Amino acid sequence: MNPQLALLQPYAFERLRALFAGVTPNPKRTPISLSIGEPRHPTPQFIRDALYAASSGLANYPTTAGAPALREAIAAWLRRRHALPAMDAATQVLPVLGSREALFAFAQAIVDSSGAGATVVIPNPFYQIYEGAALLAGATAHYVNALAENAFAPLWQDVPDAVWRRTQLVYACSPDNPTGRVMTAEEWRLLFELSDRYGFVIAADECYSEVFFDEDAPPLGSLAAAQALGREGFPRLISFGSLSKRSNAPGLRSGYVAGDAKLVGAFLRYRTYHGSAMSPAVAGASIAAWSDETHVVANRALYAAKFAALQPLVDRVLPAPRPDAAFYLWAKVPGDDADFARRLYAEEAVSVLPGSYLGRVAEGTNPGAGFVRIALVAEATECAEAVERLVRFANRG
Repeated sequence: MNPQLALLQPYAFERLRALFAGVTPNPKRTPISLSIGEPRHPTPQFIRDALYAASSGLANYPTTAGAPALREAIAAWLRRRHALPAMDAATQVLPVLGSREALFAFAQAIVDSSGAGATVVIPNPFYQIYEGAALLAGATAHYVNALAENAFAPLWQDVPDAVWRRTQLVYACSPDNPTGRVMTAEEWRLLFELSDRYGFVIAADECYSEVFFDEDAPPLGSLAAAQALGREGFPRLISFGSLSKRSNAPGLRSGYVAGDAKLVGAFLRYRTYHGSAMSPAVAGASIAAWSDETHVVANRALYAAKFAALQPLVDRVLPAPRPDAAFYLWAKVPGDDADFARRLYAEEAVSVLPGSYLGRVAEGTNPGAGFVRIALVAEATECAEAVERLVRFANRG
């Protein structure tokens, strides 16, 4: 057995199931889950139609590099979305089976564990795949706390020089899971400067980039930030995106990596052996999805309406500012977050995710402790019912 497996902590939802074990939720309430960030708006029919139309491709082995038409569709979308003057589909873009598998696999291709002290830097709290990827690649994870007093910004500048000197990879999440915070141009500039100084690679997780609330102010992406700073060819930068949230197609398992051609090429070589080629049917549906923006705008409108109606209600009883983007509320709760989640489930049959499950103790504190993550992913009426119950529960104290 790989000894690194013993280092893995239970996944957040495994811990949530254990927390709820033996709890019988209020039988007068229909259970509602706000704990899992799984988009539950309907997948657009045209994407489903395209999947079926491309199903004849199931008779063929797919290529790891992906269909040229798909790579060009992704490149064209990146150029439109981030106002990039150029993005070479052949060398700077690679289809992946959703951002989750790519975020994990990328570390396996990038980290050199042969030297002592190989380190992967991770924001804290974080998406647990980053930690698992680092540990199974044979690296040490260094956690950078994102605290409320710093508006949930990871303070990259506070990472010790000794840590940076052994760092090979940094995961940056923007819009952030769980806080919904978007990195600023100045933060990207700092991270790029640190990358130049120390030589580490940046993995920019941007799978929530298309869920935001102002059509005139889309979140700044890493590629756009690099372009604005004149970083030709996106040195040591790879962006990860997905159709799961953008197009309500989490079951399609379709996304991309894009950026530094040297890194894309190395990752393609790794994936040739990894066995992660995209089905031609999924590729056909993905081309259709990346080529259309109307359904994405409509999807954002649904989220915007839910947040406009429900965030103020939650914020009155639990401090939960509206996020910059994504579909989570990061709510401060009184007392222990796991106890809060367990009692809420027992009394109101509503499940939320304890914030401490998304963080690790670093510098003497778990920055997720005392918070819960509320995923407003269900249809509006179900979310409204869940928030009504949450508010009632919080008012009881």
